[in-house]
Amino acid sequence: MDMILEIDDLSFSYDRKRIVLNDICTEVKKGEVLSILGRNGIGKSTLIKCIINLYQNYQGDIRIMGDNIKDLSAVEAAMRMGYVSQGSQMIFPYSVLDFVLMGRSPHIPMFESPSTKDIGIAESVIEKMGLSHLKDRPVNEISGGERQMAMIARALTQEPKMLILDEPTSHLDFANQINVLKAIKNLADDGMSIVMSTHFPDHGFLISDNVAIMQDGTFVAQGPADEVITKENLRAAYGVDVMIKYVAEVGRNVCIPYHIGGSGMML
Repeated sequence: MDMILEIDDLSFSYDRKRIVLNDICTEVKKGEVLSILGRNGIGKSTLIKCIINLYQNYQGDIRIMGDNIKDLSAVEAAMRMGYVSQGSQMIFPYSVLDFVLMGRSPHIPMFESPSTKDIGIAESVIEKMGLSHLKDRPVNEISGGERQMAMIARALTQEPKMLILDEPTSHLDFANQINVLKAIKNLADDGMSIVMSTHFPDHGFLISDNVAIMQDGTFVAQGPADEVITKENLRAAYGVDVMIKYVAEVGRNVCIPYHIGGSGMML
């Protein structure tokens, strides 16, 4: 099946008074990356929690590979999509291998231990994510970028068709942001569908097939990055003035902010 995610007329409210999400529609095909842009508190994380079926009291339909998410058991949903939350602190000193192996839970019957196959899958994903040299290290002692890669690896051991990532580069330095984005792009190139929220318009230009800009709980613009990430749309969404400029040396558009407190431009 080519269509992985379909969202039709999704609306959500915590208290039935203030609308958080309003008539959201989108779709993601196999191997596509959808980036969701918008201010803090605009509803991006709430949308993600609806997609992963954590919030169920919404109006509208969310379908994963043709099936309504509400009709799937937790195990069935976990076999179709993996979720990576915003960066979090690790308390327990699990090894990276044991931490990643936890992603096999949907495939392991209750009261049984991971099989040789499960361990092999976890080790294969660890290698794919470039973490083999860390697999015996405590996950709470590795760097933030390495830990984010381990969280993505844990989700991948579920063998999903889609990854849902909530601000996957938050709290990371510039180099680790690029490493995580490269990993996401490689996964999409291999056929994984990706939905990710982000604060950085350039992420849309770097790795996204489509971008959705969220404002007032709905998508006010949606489509290819070069069509959606415009100075007008970013001004409306964030209330800031930017320039969108094509840079021949890198072969893509970039988002350039104006000087803070000045009238000149950063060129």
